[in-house]
Amino acid sequence: MDNSLDNLLDTYLFESNTLLEQLDELLITAEKNRDFTSDDVNEIFRIMHTIKGSSAMLEFNSLMTIAHHIEDLFFYIREHGMEGMDSTLKTDLFNLMFKSTDQLREEIHKVENNEPLSTNIDSIISEINSFLDKISGSQSDAPAQEQQAAGSASAAAPADELPEDNGACFIRVFFDEGCGMENLRAFMLVTALRDVNPDFRFYPADIETNSDSSESIIQRGFFIAYDAREAAEIGTSIVKDAGNIQSYEIIDNPKAAAAKPAETAAAPVVENAPAKAAAPAPAPAKAAAKPAAHGGAKQNLISVNLSKLDSLMALVGEIVITEAMVVSSPELKDLKLDNFQKNTRQLRKLTDELQDITTSLRMVPISATFQKMNRIVRDMKQELHKDVRLTIIGEETEVDKGVVDNISDPIMHIVRNAMDHGIEDSPEDRIKAGKNPQAEVTLAAHHSGNEVIISVTDDGRGMNPDVILAKAKANGLLTKPEEEYTQKEILSFIMMPGFSTNKEVTEYSGRGVGMDVVKRNVEAIGGTVVITSEFGQGSTMTLKIPLTMAITDGMEISVGSSIFTIPISNVIRSFKVKPEDVTYDSEGHELIRCMDAFYPLIRLHRLYNIDTEIVNATDGLIMLVEASEQSYCLLIDELLGEQQVVVKPLPEYLNHFNIKDSGISGCTILGDGNISIILDVLNLYHAAQATL
Repeated sequence: MDNSLDNLLDTYLFESNTLLEQLDELLITAEKNRDFTSDDVNEIFRIMHTIKGSSAMLEFNSLMTIAHHIEDLFFYIREHGMEGMDSTLKTDLFNLMFKSTDQLREEIHKVENNEPLSTNIDSIISEINSFLDKISGSQSDAPAQEQQAAGSASAAAPADELPEDNGACFIRVFFDEGCGMENLRAFMLVTALRDVNPDFRFYPADIETNSDSSESIIQRGFFIAYDAREAAEIGTSIVKDAGNIQSYEIIDNPKAAAAKPAETAAAPVVENAPAKAAAPAPAPAKAAAKPAAHGGAKQNLISVNLSKLDSLMALVGEIVITEAMVVSSPELKDLKLDNFQKNTRQLRKLTDELQDITTSLRMVPISATFQKMNRIVRDMKQELHKDVRLTIIGEETEVDKGVVDNISDPIMHIVRNAMDHGIEDSPEDRIKAGKNPQAEVTLAAHHSGNEVIISVTDDGRGMNPDVILAKAKANGLLTKPEEEYTQKEILSFIMMPGFSTNKEVTEYSGRGVGMDVVKRNVEAIGGTVVITSEFGQGSTMTLKIPLTMAITDGMEISVGSSIFTIPISNVIRSFKVKPEDVTYDSEGHELIRCMDAFYPLIRLHRLYNIDTEIVNATDGLIMLVEASEQSYCLLIDELLGEQQVVVKPLPEYLNHFNIKDSGISGCTILGDGNISIILDVLNLYHAAQATL
């Protein structure tokens, strides 16, 4: 039973969060159009009805109450329309709905974190009721839900009464013995049936709010009433596919059927249903098409717990390691085994396909994260009195679920900074600069090799390098003469903790506040942040993020007897250096010339105290690497080749030694069973600079 409750809670949270995301998108679009369509009203009513019912089942009273009152409000709007509302009332309605959804989301967040729900929601309830009174002109205390029950074709009947629908055709359902929460299962069945045909009634009627109705369902069954046998027969196709159904039958006299004991009444199943139901009369083509589509969707889509996908990915990783061990076995060295080589190539092909499929299972569109930014822009437009439109490009781009969860906050910080500090304060300022009075923030995503590129671009005032450099100098952040800093290096200062060019502290602050969080969160998942800006024209923040963090392509290198792995995405090129291409800066640090530019040289053997005979830059191999805004050269002994590696986290106890600050992000197991350290290219540079 505990497992059932856990699964039920997971389902509730997933469904409720999904519905609120859909509601946010609907509200954003409707506000732009300055009106709700009839479809919008019906959709909001359905969303609130679903949240109300499922929250009541789980006794989340604050959620149930808020959703119930919004449902009442939109029942009135559905019945009377919005023609009588002026623009002020419509604005008030939109603001009320955004505030209500925020309250619902806050309560769901408490459920997710096992925190107590709010016990005082009088303020939001009072606002909803006051607005309903304002548009209805009625001070009646009778809830709109009672009006709905009286007038709706799908209204339910009293709990303890059996149906008296003369001429109606009933589906009687029994759930699996001992399945528990029969009232909840009945409600889920009702929700599925409504998606196909809302014109039915059900008994007991109070399954949403009365857990005691489960006993009636166990003893007498759950009754669904249609006005025509054809409609009931269509409904049976949904019942047939529903979970935890022990049996069902189509009947004409529910009282006579209820008089039978449960064990005998429960005998009929679809194959043993009454003869007149076994060969149903053909339903109208339009009506028949709906359940067919519903059944197809249920068969083709399933929900899977993310932890199971994590376990599957871990298992695939072990298969990749084991395959490498078999192929690289020392016993097979120098043996000519043609069939073995052929079979190992086939095995590699299959493991690659298995990895691709497993990775694809974890891939989700980035659209949900992008759409949340609509709400951020909408709220800040009102708060800051700026006219800004948000343009979204590439929202169908897919990224690993774990990556998506980690980039939502960074994207939010960047969008907020673009709105607050990037966009000019008034349309007049933009007109003077020769721009469109309405500003634009563009959120875009696309795939590039094994990375996803996400950019946030604004056409605002841009960043002034002189101001940033002066602020950095005042904060004591400069490590070389001002004239030696490139624009790329200057812009990177805004991602340092606490750095901001804003003179005033506001609710949203300015560029720099939160940007260190962006940098840290993106780098934590192996990504990089690149900033470009043209003063007076706008700025772009670009996030380069790996599609997945579990299995990656790496370049194996050796330094002495140690083997390291560098992610391929960080490697630019490898080459032998000539003596004339080695020089020194004013402080005596080595620089390597490559492609008409000079890059600092880092010696891994010196940083990690490794014994090696390769100590001169001209004796070893030089690898040019890049991460975020930093490019530099590594001196290595030998390039061992490219290999697909499974990223393993470092043991927990090593965190006490700040090993990640030494440029080490993880490890992997090689085909011969040895361990290879995976280098974090960006932190490696910082670690080397700290030792100088």
